[in-house]
Amino acid sequence: MRGVMFQAVERVACGDLPEPVLENPRDAIVAVELAGLCGSDLHPFFGREQGLDPGTVMGHEFVGTVLAVGPEVRKFAVGDRVFAPFSTSCGECFFCRTALPSRCVENQLFGWRQAGRGLHGGQAEQVRVPLADGTLVKVPAGLSDRAALLLGDNYSTGYYCAEMAGVAPGGVYAVIGCGTVGLLAILAARQLGADRIVAIDPVAARRSQAESLGAAAPASEVSARDLLRSWTDGRGADAVMELVGLPSAQRLAYDLVRPGGTLSVIGCHCTPNFSFSPVEAYDRNLTYRTGRCPARAYMERLAKEVVASGLDLDRFITHEFSLEDCMRGYEVFSRREQGCLKAAFVL
Repeated sequence: MRGVMFQAVERVACGDLPEPVLENPRDAIVAVELAGLCGSDLHPFFGREQGLDPGTVMGHEFVGTVLAVGPEVRKFAVGDRVFAPFSTSCGECFFCRTALPSRCVENQLFGWRQAGRGLHGGQAEQVRVPLADGTLVKVPAGLSDRAALLLGDNYSTGYYCAEMAGVAPGGVYAVIGCGTVGLLAILAARQLGADRIVAIDPVAARRSQAESLGAAAPASEVSARDLLRSWTDGRGADAVMELVGLPSAQRLAYDLVRPGGTLSVIGCHCTPNFSFSPVEAYDRNLTYRTGRCPARAYMERLAKEVVASGLDLDRFITHEFSLEDCMRGYEVFSRREQGCLKAAFVL
């Protein structure tokens, strides 16, 4: 089979791979038909996270059809259309039972292998899914493949970010970073009743997308700060959703939030230090909430809501590539070329 493999910093390649096999009675094999390219894939791509084995199949977002199941798989059969979160979960441990499957005791990330251990990802013709009963979700009638792909990570994560921010009608919120997840956090916040959201991003096309979702998106940080002040009599935002993962964004979030407010942080920070001190947080009574989205706990509920409401998630995937054109896909996505918001591989 063919798959997109990590080669070195800023280099991926499509090549031949052995087909995955059932290694555990709880495994399934899925034939991938649509695979996502996520901002998280760019951390190893650019060398911000070290240690990914060369030859690792990239990607943790995929939709496809079950090809084979192990003898202990009960919920799925060959031919089922399925989608998956970015990590596996057993569905039975303490963390899975308390709606935190992203911290399942058997959790593994798709597309992450170090020192020969870990899982290959979904940017390939086939993928092995451990813990299939607790990980996979059937694609419901009326849900498009594109929407299912986004529910496995980006929309679930955006929704989680908005919920951690405590979004409610009447509040004032800021969103820092309007990539796919940031825009979907805006969409989720609107679904939760927010009507005053300031979106901050240096890319004009992304600001335009944010405005189309009902957020205000001033052209500069200074203008965004002024708007928040005018909306809140100078207090600042009730909560800030930070989806960048860089020290400058963390500091900006601190600067924008009001005393007693909440920082909801989804951006994956790769540096060890905070951009504000515990003393600064204490002196303003801040709540800091962060962590990997428990996507599996959201997927079925949000899928029903998307189908019932007719919410258009498809439009957030703006570019599609073949596996063979993977390097170009990573370049376009990472450089935001051609107005690229979200890229996917079509198999």
